[in-house]
Amino acid sequence: MTGLLWLGALGSWLFVVTFLIDGWTRPGYCPVRHPVSALALGDRGWVQKTNFIVGGLAITAGAAALPGAVDSVLLGVVVAVFGLALVASGVYPMDPMRGYPPGTPEGDPPRFSETHERHDWAGFAVFGALPVAALVAVFVLPGTGWKVYAALTALVTVVSMARFSQAWESDDPRTGLIQRVFIVTGWLWLGIVFAHAAR
Repeated sequence: MTGLLWLGALGSWLFVVTFLIDGWTRPGYCPVRHPVSALALGDRGWVQKTNFIVGGLAITAGAAALPGAVDSVLLGVVVAVFGLALVASGVYPMDPMRGYPPGTPEGDPPRFSETHERHDWAGFAVFGALPVAALVAVFVLPGTGWKVYAALTALVTVVSMARFSQAWESDDPRTGLIQRVFIVTGWLWLGIVFAHAAR
């Protein structure tokens, strides 16, 4: 089971590294404004689609080993939901909008596709499951330090999730940056939890 836990850790960390590098080097893409999901569009969209699917599968595999490592079936289930929702986010990409890919009109399309709606549902599960996982970890991880870290992660992810929702609805020019606060905070924490459980 140790191998699965390390797979979960690497899947979490490499997801962050991949979208950060891809976002900063993608022509016409603005990491401060555009969400990570927009990277699944355009000629290089396969990179982020693969990132969603491979990262999600790795995290789901790691989740299968969590109950035995931290004695919490609930934490394993919540993390598995998170991982599977990431996979769905790659299978069902969002619609082009808000100027990306280059040449796409500003604003939202008149109607969203069924694929986009499925992506939204997957995103809802992603953004909901991670703070819940951190909250569960507060009660199941041993040691004050781990409990405090989990509590801080839960707080940051809940606040940044709410702020991202507001930014997305208003097409805030910092939408992508706000989303990245949630993702980097949550994914790095999850990877560290996997690594700790594997030791």
